[in-house]
Amino acid sequence: MRVAMIGTGYVGLVSGACFADFGHEVCCIDKDAEKIRRLEGGTLPIYEPGLDVLVARNVEAGRLTFATGCDGAVGAADAVFIAVGTPSRRGDGYADLSYVYAAAEEIAPLLDGFTVVVTKSTVPVGTGDEIEAILRRARPDAEFGVVSNPEFLREGAAIEDFKRPDRVVVGLEDERARAVMAELYRPLNLNETPMLYTDRRTSELTKYAANAFLAMKITFINEMANLCEAVGADVQSVARGIGLDKRIGSKFLHAGPGYGGSCFPKDTLALIRTARDAGAPASLVETTQAVNDRRKKTMAEKVAAAFEGGVKGKTIGVLGLTFKPNTDDMRDAPSLEIVPALQAMGARIQAYDPAAHEARQLLAGVAFKSGPYEALEGADGAVIITEWDEFRALDLDRVKALMRQPLVVDLRNIYRLDEMRPGGFTYVSIGRAEVRPKRRPRVAHGG
Repeated sequence: MRVAMIGTGYVGLVSGACFADFGHEVCCIDKDAEKIRRLEGGTLPIYEPGLDVLVARNVEAGRLTFATGCDGAVGAADAVFIAVGTPSRRGDGYADLSYVYAAAEEIAPLLDGFTVVVTKSTVPVGTGDEIEAILRRARPDAEFGVVSNPEFLREGAAIEDFKRPDRVVVGLEDERARAVMAELYRPLNLNETPMLYTDRRTSELTKYAANAFLAMKITFINEMANLCEAVGADVQSVARGIGLDKRIGSKFLHAGPGYGGSCFPKDTLALIRTARDAGAPASLVETTQAVNDRRKKTMAEKVAAAFEGGVKGKTIGVLGLTFKPNTDDMRDAPSLEIVPALQAMGARIQAYDPAAHEARQLLAGVAFKSGPYEALEGADGAVIITEWDEFRALDLDRVKALMRQPLVVDLRNIYRLDEMRPGGFTYVSIGRAEVRPKRRPRVAHGG
C-alpha cells in the first residue's frame, strides 16, 4: 500500500520506517527542508537504537522516501498519517492541536480517490471529529475516512514495539477505512497481534488512559519508596511482592526520581484538562501530576543531604542526563530539575551521558565529560540519574580511587546493597537502607 506520513519526528519517522519495512511504499513529509536533506543523506534527527539501519535499508530498497511537500505523496496515498507534535499549550496545559489542524488543511485539497486520514499523534477526545469537519469543509466532494490509530511506542524500544505490539488500537466510523487499516497491519497477523477496532472517540481516550495509568503506577511506587525509607523497608522487594500479582504486573514499578519524557507529562496534563471540561474531573491523575512534579524538585535535596555539610563548593559527578536510557530525549527529564538545583546550592557539576548532544544545549555551566570515569574523576560524590547499561557494571575499585570521597547517590537503584557494602562506599539509593562504611572503634589511651 502507499502511505504518506506527515511529520518526521519520533512517531512519524519510526512508524514510516516500520511500515516501509512491512513492504509498503512510504513517503515521510516534513516542512523542515534541512531535516529532509539530512534524512536523505542518512543522518537521523533522533537517536533510537536500530532506526538508522532500518531507514537505510528501506531507502536503498526504494520503499522509503522523504519530501518537503505533500503534493505528489498525498494524492497517490491509500492512507495519510498525521504524526505531528501535540505539545502542551503554554499557560493552560491543553494539547496544542495547531499542527494537527494545519496538516488537515494542507492535505484536504490533495485527496484523490478514497483516502484514509489517520491521526497517529496523541490528541484529545473529539479531535478526529474536527479533522473530519476541516476536510469536509475544504473538500465536500472528497471520499475519505478519518481514523484514530494511537501509538504506544517506548523510546529506546520503538521498533520492537511497532513490529511486535501488545495491541493495535484503531478507532473509525467507516468500514472502508477498516479494510485499509487491516491491510496496512496485515504483517502483524503472523504474530497474532490483537487488533482492537472501536469508535474514534474511544480510541483517542484509550491512549490518554494508558499513559495516565502508567504514570500513576510510577508515582505510586515512588511514594512507597518514601514510606520504605521512613519505616526501614526495601522498595525493590515491595515492588516484586506486588508485581508478581498478575492483576498488578511488574512493569513500571521501578522507583526513581520521577517520570519525564515526551508523553507522560503532557498527556496527563491534557487528560486533566479534558476531564475538567467534561465535568468529570480525574482526581487521581491530577494528584499524580502534582506528586511527580514535586518529586523531581525534592531529588536535589536528597542528593544534598547525602553530603556532609551540603554541596556548596563540592564537585559532583553526574551519570546520565536523558529522561531514560537509549534515547537522547531531554523533555521533562529529571536532570533538568536536579542539576540546576544543585548548581544553585553551589555545586560544580561534571557529567557524562552517552547521548548528551541535546543536554549540552539545555544545561548551562556543566562540564561535559567523555566517559563515566572521566565524570567521576576528582568528584566529591557521584549521582546516577539515568540507568544507561554502561553504568551498571562500573569498576567500583576504580571509581573509589578516582573520587575524593566514596559517595554514590543512586537515583535508579542499579546497584545492590551487598555490592556497595564491602567497598567502603557511602551509598544512598531510593526506598532502601543507606550503606555507610563502618567506622573503626576509637581506642582509648591513658595511664
